Amino acid sequence: MTENLLILPILIPLACAVFCIFLRNQSRVQNGIAILGGGGLCLAAALIVKAVIDRQILVLDVGAWGAPWGIVLVADYLTAAMLAVSSVVALASVIYAIHTISDTEKKLYYVPLINFLMMGVNGAFLTGDLFNLYVWFEVMLIASFVLMILQGKRSQLEAGFKYVTINIFSSFIFLAGIGILYGKTGTLNMAHIAVAIEQSENAEFINSTIVLLLVAFGIKSAIFPLFFWLPASYHTLPGPVAALFAGLLTKVGVYSFMRTFTLFFGDKVEFFASLLLILGILTMVTGVFGAASKYDSNKILSFHIISQIGYIVVAMALFTEFALAAALFYTVHHILVKSNLFLVADIFNRRFGTSDLKKMGSLYKTAPFLALLFAIPAMSLGGIPPFSGFWAKLTVIWAAVEAEQLFAAVCAVLVGILTLYSMVKIWAEVFWKAKEDSGPSIQSQKTHLTQYVASIILALSTLWISFHPQPLFDFSNQAAKQLSEPSKYIETVLDQSTKEDRHETHD
Repeated sequence: MTENLLILPILIPLACAVFCIFLRNQSRVQNGIAILGGGGLCLAAALIVKAVIDRQILVLDVGAWGAPWGIVLVADYLTAAMLAVSSVVALASVIYAIHTISDTEKKLYYVPLINFLMMGVNGAFLTGDLFNLYVWFEVMLIASFVLMILQGKRSQLEAGFKYVTINIFSSFIFLAGIGILYGKTGTLNMAHIAVAIEQSENAEFINSTIVLLLVAFGIKSAIFPLFFWLPASYHTLPGPVAALFAGLLTKVGVYSFMRTFTLFFGDKVEFFASLLLILGILTMVTGVFGAASKYDSNKILSFHIISQIGYIVVAMALFTEFALAAALFYTVHHILVKSNLFLVADIFNRRFGTSDLKKMGSLYKTAPFLALLFAIPAMSLGGIPPFSGFWAKLTVIWAAVEAEQLFAAVCAVLVGILTLYSMVKIWAEVFWKAKEDSGPSIQSQKTHLTQYVASIILALSTLWISFHPQPLFDFSNQAAKQLSEPSKYIETVLDQSTKEDRHETHD
């Protein structure tokens, strides 16, 4: 019965979305369903984390068709960690949206779209089938595109066109990679593909597939030079949507890298690991320079998504057990911190009626608690000890030094300094400097308690990791062991149908 937990992260948002479609004119009811759904996701994720700790790997054969022929849902330490942190961010986002998203937007199916998005994200984390990973990508793409253009602003429509165009191109590349793998291996189940690739001596097919997956997941993750769609679109989004996108969408691409490259290719990725390391360094550097050059809070934070993805990619490219643990630790930290920064930025943007830093100032006098809420994720992102970003950056730098990649370690340190510069710039412009009288004031928007509650949830999560980093790193280390030695994953998935048959015969 424990395996049945795996359907809940997909079933809960699906049920919430369907109910809210029929309640499009009942804004308060939609809010209640969204919060219940977010709480339900957190509970389901917590139960899956506990089950994974107890049993290592969970496998659910959907429709009683065993692997490799049927659809399977799989949860190991990596999946459990991603489900847990994404559910916390989803709950914070829906709480923030209660008084931020208008009733008109809710009538345009905002709440169902958020739930369809979360269904796609969770499905991507749980699937054990490569084609279904593509399907969940498309569910995410459709939901995120409609959310992006829901307000109908010209800037959002332009951003949405860029976003959907490049992501459709990514989907085509991914589908081509799936086709080549299927043509070579005759299967779409990830564990079965891993077995077939291990037994194959045809390196040309394998290498061409690595290239296609590298491009497809690189676009999804927003790595250099494929990141241009992100800063062109994320700064136009409403606060709760931006927080959800910033925290989760690129991380699905990161997750896909971790899952497929460690499972499929193993020792066959030496050259591509070196290429990925170079791309990771370039992603860090270009992202942080882009952020340093901007004076718009949303654009700065958008570029920092790219920069921080670079750290994760560098850690993944090292392909050591410690480096993979560092990559997962950094991913969890970044999801919480970046989502919170977008929420806090939306609060002070709404107070000033603009995201232009030059038109802000003196907010620490009138909103000291908001200053504290900004300082927690900002210092964490900048790597100030003892916040979670310090531990995350330290593990990545340590992993680079252990792997004798000293240039990558030095770049990580320098990028961390420039990241701190960007956070100090926002602090100085928004909270510290005196606000200048620049003519007619732009109309500010009222803030509500629920917006602060959402930020507090993420801030407390960040503080917990900051002052208790060892449990998360131990969990990440267990995930890294499973990724470094995928034989247990393969054996569990492929043996599950046989176990089910034996169990039914015994009954």
